[in-house]
Amino acid sequence: MLLPAPNGDYHFLPGIEPYSSGVIADPGFEIVHATLLRPVPYQAGFARIEALLRGIGRERSALCAVELRSPEAFTRTGFVEFNQGYRELLESWGLIVDGQNPVARTNVAPLSSRPDEPSLFGFAYTVPARAGSERTFVVAGAGELRGGALEEAPVVRAGETSPDAMCEKAAYVMSVMTKRLAGLGVGWEDVTATDIYTVQPIEALVCPVILDAIGAAATRGVRWYHARPPIDALEFEMDARGVRMEQYL
Repeated sequence: MLLPAPNGDYHFLPGIEPYSSGVIADPGFEIVHATLLRPVPYQAGFARIEALLRGIGRERSALCAVELRSPEAFTRTGFVEFNQGYRELLESWGLIVDGQNPVARTNVAPLSSRPDEPSLFGFAYTVPARAGSERTFVVAGAGELRGGALEEAPVVRAGETSPDAMCEKAAYVMSVMTKRLAGLGVGWEDVTATDIYTVQPIEALVCPVILDAIGAAATRGVRWYHARPPIDALEFEMDARGVRMEQYL
């Protein structure tokens, strides 16, 4: 069920403590996606987000999605510990809604140009839109965890990286993406950016598992980031969004 983010001008799909499953702008507003050309440590990145929002007359509550880059994949315990500090930052911003985290997130570990510490790569925020504008949204990153608490959720084809295993992992993640899109009230035809994160070969899975499933979104291609999901037991992650405004800062 979609829940409102007070004063944020968007609704969100509940997720887990570190992030929501996705966000969609309310009528009369749209989501702008911003990418930093040079990632910065994420705490400093939040100061940069606040400065941008203040400069356009928006409050902190307009922040609806965050993209992070980490030096390497975490153990499950390490990821939980990192998420605690990250959530505390969101709490200090007053963004938590009745115990629920409304802000969507992707956090991956690139193999090249690694940051020295977890860093802000991108973010999204809401602004007023023209009447009749199409709905805009962000789907949070998801890997091949089958659900449940991060500490114990089972992994699809754990420890395997064969083409067959990767296709099964990708198919599972695609099902999660499709379910989240439906929960936001949109579909693949509304997606403007589809992102894949893996260090494994993707040729065998892109067409049969992804492009054949995303329909009209395939005309806009997919982007492959040579990066690991945030937990070291995972091999494949995706996120998606449908926006009309992309910024590079």
